[in-house]
Order: sequence, then structure tokens, then C-alpha cells
Amino acid sequence: MATSYATVTWDQLHRDARQLAAELMPRGPFKGIVAITRGGLIPAAIIARELDCRLIETVSVVTYDEEKQGEATVIKRPEAAGDGEGFLIIDDLVDSGVTAELVRRMLPKALFACLYAKPTGRPLTDMFVVEVPQETWVLFPWDTAPLFIPPLARRDDTSRS
Repeated sequence: MATSYATVTWDQLHRDARQLAAELMPRGPFKGIVAITRGGLIPAAIIARELDCRLIETVSVVTYDEEKQGEATVIKRPEAAGDGEGFLIIDDLVDSGVTAELVRRMLPKALFACLYAKPTGRPLTDMFVVEVPQETWVLFPWDTAPLFIPPLARRDDTSRS
């Protein structure tokens, strides 16, 4: 279980995805993008727009149940990407590297890029924007919701300890 949390806002995610796209420009053009679902879908859409790439394929790998990591299971293969030649793999985060390693075996000739990388998974990605400590759980905007918190002055007296 994580010992700390880092919250990524929609604005931050968009900035990081555009930064990654800018760094990917010299490596292209790409035949297509393979988004690792579900976390890679939104970064892949932003990056596809910035790189003017129309072909977006997906690979679906299940490894997490809430915050517990389990065995990796492929539930949808990226058929259109072949061996990955000319393709770009996009994910939101490389953590332990279990998913990245599995996808890299399927697409050995693809370039692998993600927004965020933890030290254990970092060697499996070709490019990333921000390194995150291994013990940090990253909360993405699709995993969170704004929550109203009343001002301290409006709390009842029992909660002002």
C-alpha cells in the first residue's frame, strides 16, 4: 500500500502530455499509437492530437484491483500494431513495470512513452516526463472528484478541536 499520495489535476495532466508530445516530435512520425487502457487513453488522445496521428489502437492489461497489484492478464491485444514497428505505446504511469514488460514483449519494435515513471519501472520506458517516488500512489483526475469542504467558521462546535 502507498505511503503517500500525489494528485494530478486535469491541467497538469494536459501540460505533461503536451510536453511529452513535444519531446516525441523528433522521433516521429508514427504509424499509430497504442494506448494502454485505461490510464493511457486520455494521454494518448492528447498526444495523438499534438502529433497529428489518427490511428489509435489499444491494449488492455489488468494488473490492479484498487491499490493491490496482481498478476497481469491481457484482455485485448493491439492487433493493428503488429510487432510495433513505427508505433508509439502510451501509458499514464509505469510503476512496477509488470504491464510495460508484457506490452513490450507484444510490441518489441515500438517506442514506449509515459507521463510518469517510478524507479522500478523506469528502465522499461523510453521516455517519460516526471519521476515519482516508488511508495507514492498517483491519483489521476479520473480517479478523484472535487469535494466541498465547509469553512472552519461554519463547522459546529464539536468539530473544532
